[in-house]
Amino acid sequence: MDEAVDIKAAVKEKYGQAAVEAGKGNAASCGACGCNEAASAAPYDPVTGHLYDAHQQAQIPEEVFRASLGCGNPTALANIRPGEVVLDLGSGGGIDVLLAARRVGPQGKAYGLDMTDEMLALADRNRIQSGLSNVEFLKGEIEHIPLPDNSVDLIISNCVINLSADKDAVLREAFRVLKPGGRLAISDVVTTGDVPPEIRRNVELWIGCVAGAMSEEEYLDKLQRSGFIEATIEPTRVYRAADAREFLAGKGVDFDSIASRIDGRFRSGLIRAVKPAFPH
Repeated sequence: MDEAVDIKAAVKEKYGQAAVEAGKGNAASCGACGCNEAASAAPYDPVTGHLYDAHQQAQIPEEVFRASLGCGNPTALANIRPGEVVLDLGSGGGIDVLLAARRVGPQGKAYGLDMTDEMLALADRNRIQSGLSNVEFLKGEIEHIPLPDNSVDLIISNCVINLSADKDAVLREAFRVLKPGGRLAISDVVTTGDVPPEIRRNVELWIGCVAGAMSEEEYLDKLQRSGFIEATIEPTRVYRAADAREFLAGKGVDFDSIASRIDGRFRSGLIRAVKPAFPH
């Protein structure tokens, strides 16, 4: 089995299990991109805690928060406008789709794209419970978006693109489906400086939003090569070595030997970019 297939299978398994647990009334398991602290009695998670305020929580079914596995809140920072078409790549239980749907209003539309059957089933239950009629969840892979060219105003995503083994394909597809002048506003984990190879090669950490993270420079370069302009990365959280100790436990990593080499090297950021309004 090649690396891309292996990673994709691991992602499906982890996120499928998270959806099942959320359906039972349990929070998703914590870790790097683990559970959302608002829906869990587990200790504060430095990656996922405090992402959604009380006002947003009141708008969304509780089950959505139990399945939340993000590292940011793109709906809070993206400029979502009434009447727009929004697409969430790797939408999971639907938290950001449902929040976006409320922002675009009845004249707009919010799509969620996910490859995991269990998450799609959970998202659809949450859609029904929310009472929103301008939401649609699609099954598919973020490397092959099942929407037409030039059909979306805004793409959001929450700690998902780093999970892909073919990030160039994801960004090319995002560029394709965006309308001219359309925007990208995604939360993701990025790195600064060198990352130890023992972190990179651990699939368990990859599906925890750590090992697959790109450097800020690489992310910006890939966006530019995909055709985007005005690309920026706004840091939202910096993770310290002490934050990593718990989610690296049991992963076969000698934490003490790498602590100084990972301290401050991982951070959440909001990545913004624009598709040119006119061909370059």
